[in-house]
Amino acid sequence: MTLTTHLGAILCVALIAAGQVMFKLVASALHSSGRIFDGAVVGWGIAALSIYGVATLLWIVLLQTAPLGRLYPYMALSFVLVALASWFLFHETVSVGHLAGLALIVGGLLVIATSAPA
Repeated sequence: MTLTTHLGAILCVALIAAGQVMFKLVASALHSSGRIFDGAVVGWGIAALSIYGVATLLWIVLLQTAPLGRLYPYMALSFVLVALASWFLFHETVSVGHLAGLALIVGGLLVIATSAPA
């Protein structure tokens, strides 16, 4: 895979993670207002779905030139990005064990990204 493909995969995963953060904002707005058609609920919902749409289109573009089996492991990076975003933005607890697991995910992705195709 080319450097552009690797960077595109990381961008796609970052968009997916951003969408997840926005879904959390939808849930928070819904919890606060109790109304599904509240402006914040609808606004964050549309933003999240839009980001997911862009990520999906980017993913399809990437799959034109990269093998799915080598590209898909990048999706595991979303676990790392969402965990970090939830800690930073929502002050959620991230334990040492959770951090260790996230480090293993990153390590595994580095092995996959730097290995020659089978």
